[in-house]
Amino acid sequence: MALHSVRSFLSVKPSRYFTAATFLLAAAVCLQAGAQPAPATGAGRSRSWVATWGAAMLPAEAGRAPDVTGKTLREVVHTSVGGDRARVWISNRFGSTPLYVGAAHIALTAAPQRASPAPTTDLSATQPGSDQTLTFNHAAAVTIPPGAEVVSDPVTLQVPAFADVSVSLYLPRKTMVSTEHSYADQSSYVASGNQAASAALTDPKAEKSWFFVSGLDVRSAGKSAVVAFGDSITDGAYATMNENRRWPDDLAQRLAADAATRRAGVLGVVNSGIGGNRVLLDGWGPNALSRINSDIIARSGARYVIVLESINDIGRFVTDRQPYGDLAQRLEFGLEQIATQAHAHGMRVIGATLTPYQGCGYYSPDGDKVRMAVNDWIRHSGVFDGVADFAKATRDPNNPQRFAPQFDSGDHLHPNNAGYKAMADSIDLSLFTKSR
Repeated sequence: MALHSVRSFLSVKPSRYFTAATFLLAAAVCLQAGAQPAPATGAGRSRSWVATWGAAMLPAEAGRAPDVTGKTLREVVHTSVGGDRARVWISNRFGSTPLYVGAAHIALTAAPQRASPAPTTDLSATQPGSDQTLTFNHAAAVTIPPGAEVVSDPVTLQVPAFADVSVSLYLPRKTMVSTEHSYADQSSYVASGNQAASAALTDPKAEKSWFFVSGLDVRSAGKSAVVAFGDSITDGAYATMNENRRWPDDLAQRLAADAATRRAGVLGVVNSGIGGNRVLLDGWGPNALSRINSDIIARSGARYVIVLESINDIGRFVTDRQPYGDLAQRLEFGLEQIATQAHAHGMRVIGATLTPYQGCGYYSPDGDKVRMAVNDWIRHSGVFDGVADFAKATRDPNNPQRFAPQFDSGDHLHPNNAGYKAMADSIDLSLFTKSR
């Protein structure tokens, strides 16, 4: 069974569509995909598919789903590793009707004009000569069933590391956006008609969400990806728009610059953060436990996951006026489930401590006691293969319940660019070169 078949399988309920034997076969294939990467370097290392970018999908907001009928979507994504071939994932995970894509293209994004006399941050144009047509089983169009995800055929394209890439989809039939990643801190574009192959879009309208496009893989030496799994702090809320200053972006830069991680074949970084996400209940998007397969295990080459979740569970107890009770124990159970299921697929799991939040709208002293209890469990339980102590990296030494002033975005919940960099810089890179 091909990897894309396994990934589509994980997007639906096995009991409805598959026999038990098929389920076991798919699980075995996934487990094989999570095997330890070979340590060979340079020309001796085989080339494999690895995720260079990804986004966690969630349902479009009720009453605010854009109508993109007859439009071209140009989605701009930022790579973490380069390769000589590329393929694109398109998701209809939350659609209730089939999604018909009439044309799809991939190209390198043209750099914006930053110098005078006419500086611009527009990223809607692509580099001339870089455009490639995406096909699906050699066809230019594809129909994606409700709840499913498909991957394109590979195309030959030299994709650089840390580069912007444009994926363009033309949607000729009636299409309301159902599946998206909102608040992407990245400009993408919508234009009328079929402009998927055009280097310059006519009258593009900027958007701040990714619609339907959920992943970009490249073929590269080595086969390991790191999945950053979390909420808005992982998603990069308050990071500077279009500058790729989220902590997973900063981590990708560190991994690429480190000789030991390069030798170990640690390559792509996938950001699977969703703003407002919770471990135990749906909120903004599906709960974390329901996302394990689609947003961690199914990512191409996924070998490591860093888990930063729970602060929204804690804070919402204040806004929902609920007693905390055994919340810490229930959160620990949920986080352990993430680790257990990732371990079952051969992945290393790094637990990240919850950053301080005193002063934000849903802070409470009782909630902070839960946060500190969960952090103590993350550090000492032995559930994780390593710890990223983000709380220690970002807290004010004089008031550990708050961010250090130089790391606070101003809302006392999310870091600023410097805070995100401090988080990434605090991660021990040897965690990515040790075997379990």
